[in-house]
This record gives sequence, C-alpha cells and structure tokens, in this order.
Amino acid sequence: MQKIKVLVVDDSALMRKILETLLSLDPLIDVVGSAIDPFEAREKIKKLQPDVLTLDVEMPGMNGLSFLDNLMRLRPMPVVMVSTLTSQGAPVTLKALELGAFDFIAKPTDNSSQSLSYFGEDLCAKVKSASNANLRSIREPVLPQLISRPVQEDKLIAIGASTGGTEALRELLTPLTPPFPPIVVTQHIPKHFSGAFAKRLNDNCRLTVIEVNSEQVIELNHVYIAPGDKHLKVHKLGTRFICQLCDGPAVNRHKPSVDVLLESVAAVYGDKAIGVMLTGMGKDGAEGLLTMRKTGALTIAQDEASSVVWGMPGAAVKLGAAIDILSLPLIAPKLATLVQKKVNKIKRKSYDPI
Repeated sequence: MQKIKVLVVDDSALMRKILETLLSLDPLIDVVGSAIDPFEAREKIKKLQPDVLTLDVEMPGMNGLSFLDNLMRLRPMPVVMVSTLTSQGAPVTLKALELGAFDFIAKPTDNSSQSLSYFGEDLCAKVKSASNANLRSIREPVLPQLISRPVQEDKLIAIGASTGGTEALRELLTPLTPPFPPIVVTQHIPKHFSGAFAKRLNDNCRLTVIEVNSEQVIELNHVYIAPGDKHLKVHKLGTRFICQLCDGPAVNRHKPSVDVLLESVAAVYGDKAIGVMLTGMGKDGAEGLLTMRKTGALTIAQDEASSVVWGMPGAAVKLGAAIDILSLPLIAPKLATLVQKKVNKIKRKSYDPI
C-alpha cells in the first residue's frame, strides 16, 4: 500500500521533531519533509508533492491563516492545523476551518509519555482521514434565508457532528429564521473552543446560539451547544423541557458524546423529535439516532458527497438509523418543511430494513 506523504510546517524545532517522530511511528505515513515557515513550505510543496500538510497557526513572516488562504485558493490540499489549546487560539482555529482546513489538533499540554502517546494516536488518525477527505470548496457557501412560517412548537431538533461539523453547522443553521423550534447540538470540540464556536455561530445566525454552561429551560428560536468537556442531555421537569449537563465518563471516547444527547432526546421527546447526523470521523451518535428512529422520530443523515468525512453519518446509514440521506444544502430547507404547522404526516422512505 502506498504511504501517505506528509509535510510538517512549524517554526518550533522542538514541535517539528515531536510531530515528525510521532507520525513516523505509523507504518502508513511517510514524513517527506518539514518547513520552518510558509515560504519554505511553498517551495517544498512544489518539490515533494505531499498528500497532507500539518500546519502551525502562528509563524514568523506570514501567519498560518494567510498561508492557508493562499494555499486553498491556488493548490487545495488536506491540511491538519496544529493549534494551541487556549481560548485565545480558538477564533484563529475556527477561522482556519472556515478557510478549508480539514481539521485541527491541539498541541500537547505536557511532554509526558502518556500525553504524547494520545496526541500521536489522534494526529495519525486525523492525517490518515485527511488523505481520504472530500476537500471542501473554498468558495463561500450560498446561505439564503428561509421564509418565516408558523411552526410546531412542541418539536425539538437534535444534531450531532464531528470533523467538518463546525462549517457544516454554520451552513445548516444560518438560513433558519424565527419562529423555529429549539435545536440541541453536540459537536466534538475541545472545552476551550466550544464557547468561541457558539459565539461565532450566534454572530452568523438569526436564531440565538448559546453554549450551555448550566441547567436551563429550552426555548423556541434557540440553539444549545454542548460545552467541550461535558455531555449535553435533555429532560422534562413538570411542563418544561430542560438542557442538562452531565460530567460522566467519555462515551465512544468522546465527551460530549452525540450518543448521550440523542438517547436522552429519544427518551424525552419521542416522535416529536428530529435527529440529524452530520459529517464526522468514527461512529458516535449512530446508535442514538437509531434509538430516535425506533421511538418514531424523523431522522436525517448527511450524504457522503457533501461530508468531509462520512464516518458518523455513514455508520448511521449502515445501522438503518436514517430515514433520509441528504446533501448538506438540502438539510435546512428539509427541517423548515418538517416543522411547519401544516405538515401532519411525513411519508417515510425505505433506506433500511426497519
């Protein structure tokens, strides 16, 4: 099997050595070179023709974002950003994803063997997934506003996403217009990034987007984002529906976990819920979406062609959890139709044996 050729771009000699050493441990990866800044990287890309780039955000001369912007316009290729795991680093990293980076990984916070081992496993997994990814267009997506219509106020929409999800959610949520039923979201993202992610969505959307930091009542026209270090669940208290945080163990190696959210939505909302599975690595959320479908909920999976990685939605489809399989641009109009008051029954399609 042909190895994945990787070029490491980082101005820190220590970080270059760490990245090269950890990547070289994987038999499917070949580190073909390294560069200390974007100018050297530009020459080595021409010479070495790498399949994947790892790119530091902050570098002298030209920062990583400017380099990434030029690269994705002139020679689009999979890029894994190597980011500082701080609240200050979050907006820059989210901007890199908007510019077309495949994914990001947070630099290890210490040099312990365990920390480096976990970092190396995640780094190699992201590089290998990046080599097979659908490169997202650098063109700004067309995000028309949907027309405001009366909605079924007892509905709830639950969305799960991972790799590629930050931009997929922006494209899905931006066209939605009040009045609209509440939406709960679990996106795999570090704890220092989830607040900035919610704020960025709120700046782009007409619905109110917030990161859930404590128990709160679920309201119309609101989007509730799980924090990066706790599970988000829903429950019913009297006549009110509540967002609740849970600090339990990771599920499917994730906290927050999509499965945890969708299982709670299935138990509380039943056939009043709509589940959506967006792009992402792995299979977190597939079982939860299947549980939602079994309770009568309408369920949608993003299709392979529009997904950066068809891991989570693909796993849901294979389980028979998805009633509809839709391209990303079609999901927002579909949701707007499903929640309109005039819609009483939706004819189900038979993508699976249920």
